[in-house]
Amino acid sequence: MTPGAGYERDTRYLTDRITADGAEGWPVEAGRYRLVVSRACPWASRAVIVRRLLGLEDALSMGICGPTHDERSWTFDLDPGGVDPVLGIPRLQDAFLARDPHYPRGITVPAIVDVPSGKVVTNDFAQITLDLETQWTAFHREGAPDLYPQALRDEIDAVSGEIYREINNGVYRCGFAGSQEQYDRAYTRLFDALDRVSGRLADRRYLVGDTITEADVRLFTTLVRFDAVYHGHFKCNRSKLTEMPVLWAYARDLFQTPGFGDTVDFVQIKQHYYEVHRDINPSGIVPRGPQTHGWLTAHGREALGGRPFGDGTPPGPVRDGEVVPAGHGAAPA
Repeated sequence: MTPGAGYERDTRYLTDRITADGAEGWPVEAGRYRLVVSRACPWASRAVIVRRLLGLEDALSMGICGPTHDERSWTFDLDPGGVDPVLGIPRLQDAFLARDPHYPRGITVPAIVDVPSGKVVTNDFAQITLDLETQWTAFHREGAPDLYPQALRDEIDAVSGEIYREINNGVYRCGFAGSQEQYDRAYTRLFDALDRVSGRLADRRYLVGDTITEADVRLFTTLVRFDAVYHGHFKCNRSKLTEMPVLWAYARDLFQTPGFGDTVDFVQIKQHYYEVHRDINPSGIVPRGPQTHGWLTAHGREALGGRPFGDGTPPGPVRDGEVVPAGHGAAPA
């Protein structure tokens, strides 16, 4: 937070792409790369969900950082000895410095690291999921959904663009506003956008077409954090998600779809925001609530039709080592 100023996200990322043809020097290869994430981070959660929906676990390994970090970088404190077992490093920063010893920007997740060299290839979160969907098709599981269908890409891009500007980033504009005026403007802008999306979803099950797409993944990762952190911590408190009937039902529908809710760790989400953002929560106290059992209640969205995976099938069970710890997900209804 900068006193007196509005929040501006630093969008300078490493934008190299891993492609099927290897045109940028990084060809898609099974086992070569490691996706580094934190379950706490909404941008990283997109990649976690997409990787699982597409069944890329065998082709692209995943390292999971802990929910908190210092000013230097995310750390692998969940792993034995605090070291990633594949990359052999304690901090994600090490992979960025292997790429550029003078790397001047933020150390962010998700990031994809080239395992042989130990160098970060990209941390461009928006492009990462699109490339997993379009460039890694040779390694998609049988029955993987098409999350970015060619015929709908323009509409998906337009909807996703508004979701990013007004909602994904909008909650941060509220939380890190440096003045009352900036906060008031951000608050109005956010809830106006949520109302528009609610209207769009009132008579359709998914944002674009009749199946889950990239646009739904991008909206879900903000909605699932809304009551846990954004409503209180970021002062996005006109309404809780549970008080917005259409969006609450939509979010529960996705949460109960394999690949979404089974990747969500509410404990780590709260730990990250409340412990790391000491400028807006100086005490570092993490709230006990809210209750999470509502996520598993009936949503009724099936009545709108739609086929979650289109002609595909749901992903199988979560892989060993990637299961959300007991007590960290939604409580039984």
